[in-house]
Amino acid sequence: MDTAFKIFDQWRFVSPLRRASYLFSMARIMRRRKFELAAWMVLEVGKSWAEGDADVAEAIDFCEFYGREALRYGGDQPVAQIPGEKSELVYIPLGVGAVIPPWNFPLAILTGMTTAAFVSGNTVVLKPSSDAPAIAAKFMEVVEEARVPAGVVNFLPGPGRIAGEVLVQHPKMRFIAFTGSKEVGLRINEVAARTQPGQIWIKRAILEMGGKDSIIVDSEADLDEAVAGVLASAYGFQGQKCSACSRAIVVKDVYDRFLKELIPRVKAIRVGPTWDYANYMGPVINEGAMKSILSYIRIGKHEGKLLAGGSRKGKKGFFIRPTVIAGVKPMAKISQEEIFGPVLAVIKARDYDHALKIANNTQYGLTGAVYTRNRRKINKAKQLFHAGNLYFNRKCTGALVAVHPFGGFNMSGTDSKAGGKDYLLLFLQAKSMSEKKGRRR
Repeated sequence: MDTAFKIFDQWRFVSPLRRASYLFSMARIMRRRKFELAAWMVLEVGKSWAEGDADVAEAIDFCEFYGREALRYGGDQPVAQIPGEKSELVYIPLGVGAVIPPWNFPLAILTGMTTAAFVSGNTVVLKPSSDAPAIAAKFMEVVEEARVPAGVVNFLPGPGRIAGEVLVQHPKMRFIAFTGSKEVGLRINEVAARTQPGQIWIKRAILEMGGKDSIIVDSEADLDEAVAGVLASAYGFQGQKCSACSRAIVVKDVYDRFLKELIPRVKAIRVGPTWDYANYMGPVINEGAMKSILSYIRIGKHEGKLLAGGSRKGKKGFFIRPTVIAGVKPMAKISQEEIFGPVLAVIKARDYDHALKIANNTQYGLTGAVYTRNRRKINKAKQLFHAGNLYFNRKCTGALVAVHPFGGFNMSGTDSKAGGKDYLLLFLQAKSMSEKKGRRR
C-alpha cells in the first residue's frame, strides 16, 4: 500500500496516451504468448484448451478496448459554454485500489479489472485467487515485459480472508474491484462502507458476484439449437461460470422432447484431464468445491429425478459427471442457490408467461437466454426478463468485450458492465473547472 500510494503521485500525471500504450504492448505480448498462457490455465484450474484460448483472447480484448477507452476519456469532454467563461471537464483517477479477481477466469477478469484501474491513472494492489496464483504471476511477467513502471501494479498473492480484509479496511484504499461469490462480495461491501480512522473519502466498491441463470425453451423454439445452447452454457468449464446455465425452464409442450434430445448428449460428454483434447470437461477447482457440488446433487435427487450424472468420476482428482435433474420445482433449493458446478435443474413451465415468472424468481439477475422464433415473445422478454445480460436464440455464456458489456442486477453485483463504454468511469472522478474570461497580465 505504501508503494502504491507513493507511485500514484507520479502515475496520475502520466498522459492517457502513454498509459494506453502500455496496454497495447501487453496485448501484443499476450498474442505472442497465447498458447503458453492458455496452457497454464489448462494445468492450474482445469480449463479445456478451447476455454483457455478464449480466456487469453478476452484478456487481449480488454487491453485493446480499455486502452482506447482511456484515450476517449482523456480527450476533450463536451460541456456547454456561457458568455464570459471558459468551462471544461476532465476525468481524474481515484487513487490506490485493490483488485481481487476470481479463479474461474484467472487471466481475463484479472486483466480486465487491473488494466481498467491503472490505465485510468490509479495504482493497484492485485490480490489474485489463492486457487490461481500461477497464471496471475504470468500476468505480472507480461506487465513487466511491457515495462509498466514498478509500483503501478503490486502483486500480493495470499489467502483472501487475511489479505483481502486488510486491503479493504485500509484507510488509504480508495476503491475495491472484486469478482467472486455473493457472500464475499457482500462482506467487502459491508467492510468498505465503514469509515476508518484517517479515511477522507467514501470507498467505491465495484462488485461482480454470482448468478442463478436460466435458459427458457419456448414451444416455438428450434429444439436442436436450444439443446446445443443449454449444453454449452451448463457444462462449459464444468459449469464454473457465474454466467452458466444452471436452470433450463422448458414450456410443457416441448418438455419431453427437449429432455429426449438433451440426455444422450449430456451422457456423451467426456470427462477427464483437460490436457487431453478429447476431454470436454475437466475437474472442478478443488476438493471443497467437489464436496459442495456433490452435496447439492444429493439434495437434488430428493427435489427431482436424476436423469444423468449425479456422481464423482474416479477416485483421483475432483471430477464430477455432468448432471441433469428434471422435474425440479421453481423454489427448490437446487433451483434457487448457486451451485457453481456441472449441475442442471430442468423445470417445466405451463406456458411462456409462466416461464418468464420462474426466470425472475431468484435473488440474482446476471445472465439469461430465450429460445423462441416468435418475435412478440422476444419483445416481451426484453421488457420482463430481469437480467443484466440477456440473449436470444444463443447460449447465455461467452460475453464478448465491447459487444456484450457484462454485469448483473440484484445480488449479481453492481451492474459494472465490464467491457462496456461506461466501465472506466468506475475508476475515475469528474472534475469541472471554469475560468472567467478577462484581461491577462
